[in-house]
Amino acid sequence: MEPHRIVSREEWLAAQKAHLAEEKALTHARDALAEKRRALPWVKVEKSYIFDTPSGRKTLADLFNGRSQLIVYHFMLGPDWEAGCTGCSFVSDHMDGALMHVEQRDVAYVAVSRAPLAKIEAFKKRMGWHFRWVSSFGSDFNFDHHVSFSPEQRATGKIEYNFQIHETREPGFDSDEMPGVSVFYKDERGDVYHTFSAYGRGVEPLIGAYDLLDITPKGRDETHGMTDWMRHHDRYESAPGHAGASAPRETGHSCH
Repeated sequence: MEPHRIVSREEWLAAQKAHLAEEKALTHARDALAEKRRALPWVKVEKSYIFDTPSGRKTLADLFNGRSQLIVYHFMLGPDWEAGCTGCSFVSDHMDGALMHVEQRDVAYVAVSRAPLAKIEAFKKRMGWHFRWVSSFGSDFNFDHHVSFSPEQRATGKIEYNFQIHETREPGFDSDEMPGVSVFYKDERGDVYHTFSAYGRGVEPLIGAYDLLDITPKGRDETHGMTDWMRHHDRYESAPGHAGASAPRETGHSCH
């Protein structure tokens, strides 16, 4: 951490006020961008998707759970993975507390992964989460939203992700699963529309912990992103019941 200038209270206050003007400009720009996002065109979902859920097989329309808006988090947990992506788990640690408020605004939330439901349920229990999480195993849903990639797709050396074509040799792109968030709307007739998707760092607004870190002197303190320090929350040495340094750090997949 670079040494900082130590100044008088008067000089400190002047600097804070100057910075506040920039903070306000960013807030106004963010509000304007959100308005543009809400004005984006929609596309009707014509394809039928079926998901495995703890209460049986459900359609995409069923996942709205009586609401007109649906947020889908594309959670990286492939059929043969041993555990969920650490980055997606970091995002998901924020969900349960937020959803009690979000659901009051006619919004439903569900995480979707290609792993079989039994594997999802086991990892969800380990993490202590309560949000809905369903399986798209055997469905085209993940592939159609460009967050899962078949061996044949990866063999070409190129994948479509975040509305761009990437070479799999690029760091972070040689994976069968990637993170993202998609939003849908269901009208009174029951028709479903895809309204928005975000991928990669576009998912960061879901991560409140980053907002906390961003106001500290050291910030996120990352060189290569969350992979520098991220673990599943029950694998930190300070986690309750953690065995300390003798407990192995999990290896495997993390969000790009």
